Amino acid sequence: MAIVGAEYCDPEERVLTVRKTSHFSPGDGFAAYDHRTGGLAFRADTYGRGHGGGAASAGELALLGPGGEPLLTVRRRRPSLHQRWEGFLGARADGQKPLFSARRSSFLGGAAAGAVVELLPPPSSSPPGAAPELLRVDGSFARRCCRVVAAPRAEGEKAKLVAEIRRKVDEGTRVVMGRDVFVLKVSPGFDAAFAMGIVLVLDQIAGDEPGADAGADALDAKIW
Repeated sequence: MAIVGAEYCDPEERVLTVRKTSHFSPGDGFAAYDHRTGGLAFRADTYGRGHGGGAASAGELALLGPGGEPLLTVRRRRPSLHQRWEGFLGARADGQKPLFSARRSSFLGGAAAGAVVELLPPPSSSPPGAAPELLRVDGSFARRCCRVVAAPRAEGEKAKLVAEIRRKVDEGTRVVMGRDVFVLKVSPGFDAAFAMGIVLVLDQIAGDEPGADAGADALDAKIW
């Protein structure tokens, strides 16, 4: 499922270790490393224009490739009755149509609130009235324990797990690490760059809610 690019769709399951690199506010910085190679796969920052090829303007989030090339730009939609975010391919330009939008699935808040992501059809290649593809985030990103599921696209199809976020477990000590380091598991064929874009949005929506560490000891350390 190529969204950002076919080169980010691995035929095998891809596992990324994601590290939060700044603590000033949610989403300030991330670095994602490929589990197989140990090399940098993606990085992100929110520092705005003039900061090392970051976001196009202040308040936007930029997802970059390992060489600093812009892959996605994410920003909060304003005005918006409910918290809603939009993602744009590459470095966003004025007048550019969004690639996807995302919102909290529960307006009641709380660490367990999930999200809904709508992958918007390109205007030039879609029939009038084409419905967006939907992805649902179940669980709690704040606790680093959630799943991204693609909704069925046709009658008789089943929902498909495309990505999963879990707490990182130290392989030597079997100790669950803090929320600043976690694992993003991307299913075969799904766009890993787009999955990282979802991570950026989730961090803005619910990344640092109070009480997010509650119950962390109950996580299954055997998974990672």
